[in-house]
Amino acid sequence: MSFTLEIGATAPDFKLPATDGNSYALSGFKEEFLVIFFTCNHCPYVIGSDEATRATAKRFAPEGVKFIGINSNSASTYAEDDFQHMVSRMEEQQFPWHYLYDESQEVALAYGALRTPHFYLFNGERKLLYTGRAVDQPRDSNRITINDLERVLEEVIAGLVVSVPVTNPIGCNVKWEGKEKHWMPADACDLI
Repeated sequence: MSFTLEIGATAPDFKLPATDGNSYALSGFKEEFLVIFFTCNHCPYVIGSDEATRATAKRFAPEGVKFIGINSNSASTYAEDDFQHMVSRMEEQQFPWHYLYDESQEVALAYGALRTPHFYLFNGERKLLYTGRAVDQPRDSNRITINDLERVLEEVIAGLVVSVPVTNPIGCNVKWEGKEKHWMPADACDLI
């Protein structure tokens, strides 16, 4: 068994606080498709691809696709990943998704989140259809040539089988509580 969810797996349940002052549970979302992605406030791969993610979320919202961002990073490792910085970021950016805080990191463990960002697409029965990256160049939106997430959404909305259901997420490692941050330049990101 792999660390991350496998295709066909059922989405693990959650109930998490969001930046809008509400708490959200998986069962509360009724859309036909749900994109759950693990993200954060500081990662250059997240920041570099935010606008591509925004465009995808807005494009597919009328097709019954809901985006949910979850920050599971340890604020002990990166203080800027704490909840207050999440609230500030959403106020500033007005992203078209709910931004949830997984302080215990239990949801990230249940999903097997590897990177920020790491995307999971579920159908109406909340079975996993796709997991991996959204785009091929998340750090620099000017260099994006492949948008896997849009391809997958186009396929499932058309009733097709997902042609490539698993890709490697590209980004920073999830910052687990108790794991020390190694020294690196301010604009660097620790990749494996």
